[in-house]
Amino acid sequence: MITLTDSAVRHLQSLIAEKGDATKGLRLFVEKGGCAGMQYGMSLDDVGAGDEVFPNGDVRVIVDPESLHFLTGSEIDYCDDLTGTGFRLKNPNAVRSCGCGTSFETEEHVEGAAH
Repeated sequence: MITLTDSAVRHLQSLIAEKGDATKGLRLFVEKGGCAGMQYGMSLDDVGAGDEVFPNGDVRVIVDPESLHFLTGSEIDYCDDLTGTGFRLKNPNAVRSCGCGTSFETEEHVEGAAH
């Protein structure tokens, strides 16, 4: 399960309203890269074949099957403060994150690197 804070729901509602397409959701994905090995990506997108959908009121988070393994249990927040503005992810699967907070390592990735 992936959850959204109230602040993230409000901001996502605003983004979707700007685009004028209520069929869109927040696609959350993981790809190799960043200073910690894996990085997060987000975009407004439609649901594709095989995607997992996490509804939250009238908005939803869309995750592809490959990324879901790394994101299960995560919470998405939206912040506008001194450290920056944007969506922030609290990922219980990350054992290490970089300073900018957009890349991470999982226990599985760390153990694989030790061999």
